[in-house]
Amino acid sequence: MAEIIFDYEVCLLACARGDHRALHQLYEQDSSRLLGVALRITRNKALAEDIVHDAFIKIWHGARSFDPLRGSARGWVFSVTRHLALDVVRSAGRDVPLDDQYEPMAEPAQTVEFAARSGQIHQCLEQLDPTRRTCILHAYVDGYSHSEIAQKLSTPLGTVKAWIKRSLAALRECMA
Repeated sequence: MAEIIFDYEVCLLACARGDHRALHQLYEQDSSRLLGVALRITRNKALAEDIVHDAFIKIWHGARSFDPLRGSARGWVFSVTRHLALDVVRSAGRDVPLDDQYEPMAEPAQTVEFAARSGQIHQCLEQLDPTRRTCILHAYVDGYSHSEIAQKLSTPLGTVKAWIKRSLAALRECMA
């Protein structure tokens, strides 16, 4: 039996038209992974759950602003969540301790798919220049802002932004 691939772009377009079922499908598809993104940044399960809730509200209200020429629909959904989580952490002005009750929420089939895709992303990351790879990891794993990365690497902000933009394009191409 062929695996059905979730079409994020179609789903966002349906959300933009006011289709509540599309938002529900998106929630079912990625809420646990989005929680993982928010949890990795905030290190607080309750706060991460609030961020995911707020992200879905923002996705619902902002679906019309999604532009497929600027990136993938799935990437847009994840960046909405990531930016909300970073905003919350920055506005708190402090690090939040890891919640003792954290438990991974992925199902076995998702774990297998994730493992296969993560192997591919690791291969693609290895193809990047080490400094550019470090920028990507700081931005998308550690949750640093572009200016924090520039400061950490003693590199001009514009250079860091350009490295990240080009590296993301290279990763997109490699993953395709």
